[in-house]
Amino acid sequence: MTRFLITYHGMPYPEVDTIRASRAALREWADKSLGTALVDFGTPLLLGGQIARGEPVDAVDIDGYSIIEARSLADARELLSDHPYIARGGTIQINECLEL
Repeated sequence: MTRFLITYHGMPYPEVDTIRASRAALREWADKSLGTALVDFGTPLLLGGQIARGEPVDAVDIDGYSIIEARSLADARELLSDHPYIARGGTIQINECLEL
């Protein structure tokens, strides 16, 4: 199985009470739709700055992350196709975690 880093983008950061309610709904969806494919449920993220030698690249806001396992990118996309974050207007990015 291959691991995939899922990052969430494009949604304004909500109030804490909204986060709690949406995380509960997301957890319910993940348990039902992802099952054992879910490796790390993840957490919301706040940009804390950058460190670089010279000029840093443009910062990218990442609203949160999760890690899943799937046989292929196509399978990962299928697992995530009805993700509630997409339904709320956000974007999900899927990155394959390479084993070196």
